[in-house]
Amino acid sequence: MPLYEYEHMETPCDLGQVFEISQPLADEPLTACPKCGGPVRKLLSAPRSFSTHTNAELRDAGFSKLVRRDKGVYENVTAQGKQIIKLPDEDR
Repeated sequence: MPLYEYEHMETPCDLGQVFEISQPLADEPLTACPKCGGPVRKLLSAPRSFSTHTNAELRDAGFSKLVRRDKGVYENVTAQGKQIIKLPDEDR
């Protein structure tokens, strides 16, 4: 079910000024808070989109991706050739 954001029009309850609630797509937007009954309005939220990028795409965009290989040892998998970073013992 999608997650929608609502905002209290008056004094908020324990849910806060803005709260999220799961609703089926077919349901009408809420007009009253499910907890306190106060008036609410539905907010427009940015859609959530996730995309994964390959290590080469990350490198080409100027990013570095460090992958933990051992305690205190990280490998930069976006580097040209091997690049290993070892943290000093006191930082592990």
